[in-house]
Amino acid sequence: MTRHARNCTAGAVYTYHEKKKDAQASGYGTNTQRVGKDSIKDFDCCSLTLQPCIHPVVTPDGILFDKEAILEYIITKKHEYCRKLKEYEKQKRKEETELAELAAAEERSKLNNFVKTEKNIVSAPIKAFKSDPQNNEKPSVSNMTEGRDKHLPSFWIPSKTPEDDTNIKYEDKTIYCPVTGKPLKAKDLIDIKFTMVKDPDDKKALIIKENRYMCAVTHDVLSNSIPCAVIKTSGDVITVECVEKIIKKDWLHPLTGEKLKETDIIYLQRGGTGYSITNKNLEGKHERPVLQA
Repeated sequence: MTRHARNCTAGAVYTYHEKKKDAQASGYGTNTQRVGKDSIKDFDCCSLTLQPCIHPVVTPDGILFDKEAILEYIITKKHEYCRKLKEYEKQKRKEETELAELAAAEERSKLNNFVKTEKNIVSAPIKAFKSDPQNNEKPSVSNMTEGRDKHLPSFWIPSKTPEDDTNIKYEDKTIYCPVTGKPLKAKDLIDIKFTMVKDPDDKKALIIKENRYMCAVTHDVLSNSIPCAVIKTSGDVITVECVEKIIKKDWLHPLTGEKLKETDIIYLQRGGTGYSITNKNLEGKHERPVLQA
């Protein structure tokens, strides 16, 4: 018997290769597509507005923001926290008031039970063989009789119902970075300055230029494909290659001559160019129905 080809469908087993091939042809499975250069923001764009920064600032983690956008974000979060804190305090006062009313109602209930017990003490001879026509009434089964209506200040309390969804939890006042999720403070933002490319023949507006900025030391043109870093003390944007080959030799600022430390170098988080070595998450996935064997 001759050997069957790999794509032969005469076998009794539905192979993985056949399943994958049929899924791709029939529209089942997951579509995976590499994200192109146009789908990723430029290295000099704000991580919130996705527009070129007017007053660029960087976080200690290397996330670039426009100063106006990130300060507005921080202020908005602070106002939201203050609003939720007021609602939480109002809810706590309401709960304390209800608990005080319940405690007072319980005390009144205990007092009524004591008075009722004292009144039931027999002070006259019992007429055991005579029926009392007034005691022929059946006992009431209502929950609001015999002092039971005093257990609660009202028969319905909104905060005790299962449908109540107004329970507000205490909010953390820490403001977190919208990109990394780490705590963020306004005083941690570092002002940076990009060095513009000096080309007298290029009369285009800055926003539509392809080559807008360059390294402050080597004058290499900056782009998404070139790793960049920020000198924390002066805010100058340089290339990582400049850091490795020039600054790390003697740890002196190439422009001012001041002494630098390793913590004075902040590496900018950049976008990607579609190549796998540039960034980590450069694939877009679209889930489709699964083809069952």
